[in-house]
Amino acid sequence: MIVHLIIHLIIHWAGVRGIDVLSAKDVAVFRGERLVFSNFSFSVPAGGALVLTGPNGSGKSTLLRLLAGLIRPAAGRLVWDGADAFADLAEHGRRVVYVGHQDAVKPGLTVAENLRFSASVSGRSIGAALSALGLQTLAELPARMLSAGQKRRLALSRLLLSGAPLWLLDEPSLGLDRAAIERLGGLLAAHRAGGGVVVAATHVPLPLPGAAELRLG
Repeated sequence: MIVHLIIHLIIHWAGVRGIDVLSAKDVAVFRGERLVFSNFSFSVPAGGALVLTGPNGSGKSTLLRLLAGLIRPAAGRLVWDGADAFADLAEHGRRVVYVGHQDAVKPGLTVAENLRFSASVSGRSIGAALSALGLQTLAELPARMLSAGQKRRLALSRLLLSGAPLWLLDEPSLGLDRAAIERLGGLLAAHRAGGGVVVAATHVPLPLPGAAELRLG
């Protein structure tokens, strides 16, 4: 069944204002043999945020996977900074960081070792990533001993190590307490202030002031 999309455009963007750096044009996506959505378009400017809402199964995670380059559209185009985003998939991979439902934490490594693995790709220091989500005191703790919320904070701290301008987040506040959500809000605000783009799927309000909403379902 085709999912009808209601796009609520809210133009009060926080952070840097600029040209649309991310846009989808007349996109259609299948999941298996089911058409998830078709003939829809949206755009996000530099410093902007797009919040994906809707019931389970409406296609929020599928859309994030599309934006990450993990699946291809059956029709239409994804555009980054005026060019076909998928013309060079390796280049697109470098501009994207994707935090999905699974935290992708290696239980046999400490918190710091998990981050060093990510930092080895970007060449960045893990210090800022540890402090951004309040993980300093947990740095030498094996990841298998972390609570669900702490594992989520560890997964989100990798955002700072990526250097990617496009952050794709699937239920980023899952398992977080109020203090951790406030820290996440600061992280997102700093990214947007530098011209970065955030696309997040959620069932609950997120600390993304001025974000546009794309409701699926």
